[in-house]
Amino acid sequence: MLGHGDGYEAGGSVPFVGRSAELASIERALREDRLITLTGPGGVGKTRLAREGASGAGPFPDGVHWADLSPLPDERLLVATVADALDLADHTARTPAAAVRQWIGERRLLLVLDCCEHLVTAVRDLVRELLDAAPHLVLLLTSRQPLGLADERVLDIGPLPHAPDPSGAEEALALFTLRAAAAAPGQAPPWTEARLAAARSVCARLEGIPLALELAAAQLSDHTVEELAVRLTRRIGPLSAPGPGLPHRHGALRTAIGWSHEWCTPRERLLWLRLSVFGGAFDLEAARAVCSAAPLTGAEVPPLLDALVAKSVVRRGADGSYRMLDTIREYGAMWRDEAGERAALREAHARYFTELVRAAERDWLGPAQRIGYQRVEAVHADLCAALDHHLATAPVRALDLAARAGFYWACCGHLHAARGYLERALAVARPEEVDARVRVRALWALGVTLLLQGEQEQAHRIAVGCEALAAGLGEGPDGNGGPALDAAYLLGLSHLLAGRPLAARIVSDNALEAFPGTPFDSASRIRCHLVRVFALTGTGLFTDAREEAELLRAGCAERGEHWTRAYADYQLALICLFEGRPAESAVHARAMLEGKRELGDSFGTALGLDLLAAARAATGDGAGAARAYGTGHAYWQAVGHPQRGTPELASIREEFERTARRALGDQAYEAAFREGVRHGHALRSGVRRSSP
Repeated sequence: MLGHGDGYEAGGSVPFVGRSAELASIERALREDRLITLTGPGGVGKTRLAREGASGAGPFPDGVHWADLSPLPDERLLVATVADALDLADHTARTPAAAVRQWIGERRLLLVLDCCEHLVTAVRDLVRELLDAAPHLVLLLTSRQPLGLADERVLDIGPLPHAPDPSGAEEALALFTLRAAAAAPGQAPPWTEARLAAARSVCARLEGIPLALELAAAQLSDHTVEELAVRLTRRIGPLSAPGPGLPHRHGALRTAIGWSHEWCTPRERLLWLRLSVFGGAFDLEAARAVCSAAPLTGAEVPPLLDALVAKSVVRRGADGSYRMLDTIREYGAMWRDEAGERAALREAHARYFTELVRAAERDWLGPAQRIGYQRVEAVHADLCAALDHHLATAPVRALDLAARAGFYWACCGHLHAARGYLERALAVARPEEVDARVRVRALWALGVTLLLQGEQEQAHRIAVGCEALAAGLGEGPDGNGGPALDAAYLLGLSHLLAGRPLAARIVSDNALEAFPGTPFDSASRIRCHLVRVFALTGTGLFTDAREEAELLRAGCAERGEHWTRAYADYQLALICLFEGRPAESAVHARAMLEGKRELGDSFGTALGLDLLAAARAATGDGAGAARAYGTGHAYWQAVGHPQRGTPELASIREEFERTARRALGDQAYEAAFREGVRHGHALRSGVRRSSP
């Protein structure tokens, strides 16, 4: 995964220009050293150079992983961001740092940490831990300052050469002309000698800093190269001026940014400062919702955003999202704070992302469920920022948001974030100010998170308390028994994972009888029905379990719902194995895997792979079973657990793993298993998208 950051990153089809000496230095350092830091001022091109160097780096059999630290306001999400870059969705109660250290272990990989300058102390501590724990790890960093570690190789990245070298190369001029052609096709080279002289003057006065050159080139849509040169001469002064008259590199970049700011209209400047509230990528809907306070209207935001893209103030990604580079965002934030808009923008930002989660909840039972999961996952850093804002200003709203986001985060693998925010919000929100239904939902989300982390005893205590609190609420204004059904789901799930399926059935049946309705009346109700299906299977009532699972599956398929349908397929696959129908079991296991892939659920994918492997072994496909077990092993490693699930799965897993091993022999089984592990790592890193 490639990142962004404060370094210049060429967009569109503009090729990488020059830097052959720097790339050679990076290539050599990656062979000889374990910690390499590219330093230099903002906009000099560290990120793009790291991207280019990492793309050709090797051999790193366990991959190249990129962590963009630029959106992080502080160090609290540092380790979680690194874990995401490593495709680690840890489902344990250990610290995130311990999970990362153990996961890397003996792996041979390159980890790129981009934009470290605002987190130098925290990054230094983490890097030291990782290098000590992982003997084959290589780290490539970009930062405006080095970490200061003894074994750090520092490569200082300067600007592009902006005067002809002996070979006649002018890298700054080459980049400027490429960007000029993209910004203003009518002024594309070939240029006259006079125009080339003006372009060389621009490159010299901007000291060959790539981002400054790009911002200048963007102005060619409204001005000629000669006009740019004259304007810069007036702004900076003649090149023959004494040393103090020449800007330092960062000063030249600030000059270019300030210049771009001056050439923006007042409304474009206002949108610029408001967009600085987004730490990372954002979409048009978010920009319109957060930034369209008076005097800007929502209708004005799209054309103003297009204008900022044209001026290279905002970048547009291939997926249609937008983002600002750090240096440009910092400039906007300075104006935002001077204008006194910081508090209002933080509030608007938190309000928008809270509503995004609420919308995902409302759509949970329909075809938009998958989109809701993807959106919640994509805006993880913004949700954390919204929670931080609410914790500081409105703890009750923080508790409500954490409760709503917690279940999504549990599915997407952000268990540490879910647990941390839920525990903090429960601690700071005054009980007398919290609606009991919100508290039940928060306890429910925390209990689910703890169960997935393997903290069964603590989760069970929370489930019992949650049930007692929900019982005192009665039916509630909506009449659907949501709090009681949520509590029953949590308590029933706790019983299932502890091997008490009869207790789980009693809990779910009591709740469903107390609040009658159809399974698809609410998300709380369908989850409670799912616990009942699991309980029926666990108590050996396969016919009843199959009938109810098929009803759930059919209703979910009709509505376009993925989460419950995947677990209904899981149960049907398990039941088919118990009943001696392995080919049918494999069909359901594959359907489950497709559903879990749609939601990005690593834990559920690991469960499904174990079932698929068992089904293949039962049909006599020992090699296919071993490969599926190996692929599943890669996913189990990523969630940090040994193979887990309800107890009845353990016997199935063990029996058919022995079956496959006997069919192949130990040597062939281990070879196929290793092939599956490699395939699993490739799937998780996005190298392959085929089914296992």
